[in-house]
Amino acid sequence: MAEVNKPNGSGIGRIFKASYCSYLGFRAAFKEESAFRQELMLVLLMLPGSFYLADSVTHWSILVSALLLVLIVELLNSAIEALTDRVGTEYHVLSGRAKDMGSAAVTLSLLIVGCVWGAALFNKFGV
Repeated sequence: MAEVNKPNGSGIGRIFKASYCSYLGFRAAFKEESAFRQELMLVLLMLPGSFYLADSVTHWSILVSALLLVLIVELLNSAIEALTDRVGTEYHVLSGRAKDMGSAAVTLSLLIVGCVWGAALFNKFGV
């Protein structure tokens, strides 16, 4: 089988290069995307509460995973927006649709946080 020429190489070196690319992505999102900064702040503010609300390690991992999901979806949404803007900043119905769908995905991830954390609050306080 012929080896494919990958820009980040292969083996352990690829892992280090991929990690550096991830670092650059986090840095760009933090610098350029106010929504990412806001959602990161939300995660950092809610994270301490996860230790109090969780009844088990599994429960804690669910609470934290829901928060991380928001950041993941926001990164993907920001990537879609950046790529769409690179193709062209003039209005196009498909570009608008792509951006709107990315935004809808972020909204759904926030809804998941609301459901998961709401259920945890209900279990803890019976409110």
